[in-house]
Amino acid sequence: MKRILIIGAGFAGMWSALSAARLIDEQRNTDVEICLVAPEPFLHVRPRFYEENVAAMKAPLNELFRETGVKFIQGTVERIHTDRNTVELTTADQRTSTMQYDRLVLATGSKLFRPQIPGLAQHAFSVDQIDEAAELEAHIKRLANQPDTPARNTVVVAGGGFTGIETAAEMPARLRAALGATADVKVIVIERDAEIGPDLGAGPRPVIETALRELGVTLMLGSTVSSVDANGITTSDGQRIETNTVVWTAGVRASSLTGQVPAERDPAGRLHVDRYLRVKGVHNLFATGDVAYAATDDEGNHAMMSCQHAMNLGRSAGHNVAADLLGAEMIPYAQPRYVTCLDLGPWGAVYTEGWDREVKLVGQEAKRLKTQINSEWIYPPAANATRAEVFTAADPRRIVVA
Repeated sequence: MKRILIIGAGFAGMWSALSAARLIDEQRNTDVEICLVAPEPFLHVRPRFYEENVAAMKAPLNELFRETGVKFIQGTVERIHTDRNTVELTTADQRTSTMQYDRLVLATGSKLFRPQIPGLAQHAFSVDQIDEAAELEAHIKRLANQPDTPARNTVVVAGGGFTGIETAAEMPARLRAALGATADVKVIVIERDAEIGPDLGAGPRPVIETALRELGVTLMLGSTVSSVDANGITTSDGQRIETNTVVWTAGVRASSLTGQVPAERDPAGRLHVDRYLRVKGVHNLFATGDVAYAATDDEGNHAMMSCQHAMNLGRSAGHNVAADLLGAEMIPYAQPRYVTCLDLGPWGAVYTEGWDREVKLVGQEAKRLKTQINSEWIYPPAANATRAEVFTAADPRRIVVA
């Protein structure tokens, strides 16, 4: 029995498993098993962690895996030995073992980068992982038990990128829900760049600025956080802001497991892959999602570390890893169409198309699209979906742009 081993059950890992199962079923092969290793059999819907009720933002995968013949192993991979085609893993009951593979798909995603800023690790919150977002949510609710002070009523969001903007846009309403409608709340975004949303470009910026201003969010541009403590922050230019709530959103890095692979990586730690998502220079290894530095087209664009790209990267990686093992035709990954849909809280949203991010929808019209994306498009097939329905959704030629 040959084995495809997939590490990670995020968007890329889940779709890799289902897409590989699809091709194996299509080829009527009974000599290949698909194993997926992850800490738990749930898809964490990470793009929604800036919202409330974060504990509900995960989707069960056991039924999908059973229906499609994917073997789930609850555990964590600690080491990858590409020279021996093995991994070392620790299972949920703390047992350690070595597992052999014929092909490996690395889909372990990314994590928020936390620089060595004094007090950051001890005092800042984040919306990066589900437990961290839940901790922030509980903290905001507990603020109502504290004395009415500027520190209690102020939230500082560090980082004015996609996640920082979405988080900040939600915060005034979330604070008032916790502290009362008349609370003197203040939300401040600190961004090192001279413009908000530097990676989003000039296209949607006027919409973002208008929305944040109307929501009452203050921007501090060209500044950084130099220290954090229990009662506030100090900025790079010496300003002191009293706050009990600092949310760090500035930057992500690929899973540290990429560092165990003897291959070229980009500055974010992503492995360079070819158009079939094979890691360049490493036999039997594919990378996908946030750990893959993958070209989306022939124009020089590369996949972002986002759900939008991870879903299609996963479908492609799964098909190609199975095709490589079975001797079937591989399909090059391509995703030339690029869109963004940025949530701007109660104000609405902004939707753009193209790598130059041309604005197409704003306000409540864009918000309806964002709601559909967040509540429908990015979720896996329903637990009661048929095998045929799952395999249709897992087809690598089915490109989902958002």
